Amino acid sequence: MENFSLVRCDSDNPDFRSLVALLDAELRVFDGEEHTFYAQYNKLDKISHCLVGYLDNIPVGCGALREIDVKTIEVKRMYTKESARGKGVASRILAALEDWAKELGYDFCVLETGKKQEAAVRLYPKCGYEIIPNYGPYIGVENSICMKKGLN
Repeated sequence: MENFSLVRCDSDNPDFRSLVALLDAELRVFDGEEHTFYAQYNKLDKISHCLVGYLDNIPVGCGALREIDVKTIEVKRMYTKESARGKGVASRILAALEDWAKELGYDFCVLETGKKQEAAVRLYPKCGYEIIPNYGPYIGVENSICMKKGLN
């Protein structure tokens, strides 16, 4: 992918915030009545490890990391603008988040996605993630699929 770049930032980055606003609008449609439940776990209160992907200097994708415990970090807020989908943006952001997690000393990445988010459900296994029992706030949530990947 030509002219693609990544910037590490925190959740105060205006490009990250604008992409997350688009993500939240899309998730409201996917999640329907369950959106309020999921939204409580997707706050932007000072996330320290965020990435924004740029194509020709235009922000087109994002992702973030949030610690679960000393060995495990969660991939959060993954999004690619519709105009940039199918170009490998999400897989490059995910790989960069995994590299960052390794630099920070984590052994595992986990994530949660919704069953209705078909592109995400296809992407993560292609990138080495395996379905695991739902963790934390997603235990017993029918629409959630949780996945995990070892980083070593």
